[in-house]
Amino acid sequence: MVSEVKSVTGRGIPLQGNDIDTDRIIPARFLRCVTFDGLGAQVFADDRVQMNGQHPFDRPQYQGAEVLVVNANFGCGSSREHAPQAIAKWGIRAIVGESFAEIFFGNCLAMGIPCVTASAATTTTLQERIAESPQVLVNVDLETMQVTCGDLSAPVTLADGPRSMLVNGTWDACGQLVAQAAQIRTTAAKLPYVQWSRAAVS
Repeated sequence: MVSEVKSVTGRGIPLQGNDIDTDRIIPARFLRCVTFDGLGAQVFADDRVQMNGQHPFDRPQYQGAEVLVVNANFGCGSSREHAPQAIAKWGIRAIVGESFAEIFFGNCLAMGIPCVTASAATTTTLQERIAESPQVLVNVDLETMQVTCGDLSAPVTLADGPRSMLVNGTWDACGQLVAQAAQIRTTAAKLPYVQWSRAAVS
């Protein structure tokens, strides 16, 4: 199975503010879930209550958006993988920001969600453009390393390793194992300790 992520196109959602941590993205009380299903409805739960329906994730013009535009140090705080899971379950497929916390970035990469960085001027302009025209499409292209929104086109950055994993579809560790199942069985059959463990069980 190939899960290449070469570009993501969709409507955007602007989320302003630096240092938005994972506890704000998905509060700790939701970490007791057995699966990640349903987490999308709880993303930014406390912030949304405080903003009384005016949080971007509540506002009707942003429903169905797929590209999140944030500012600096997004996803800082605890390492909970529930944070990117909640964002993805809500519908986000790519994130553009000034910078990302390292563990949050890695958790997103493991899910095939590109987190590309752009200048502060670019992210602010993107947020303004989306707020003015919520129906405008945002395109994040990992081959040209550009983000476009209407007549705006600006460079984005992503380290070569993560970029290659996304573009070539090798970010999906489980998918890679399934795709190579026959080779894995062949290799396992040649390993003496696998044979010994089978003999001990039988």
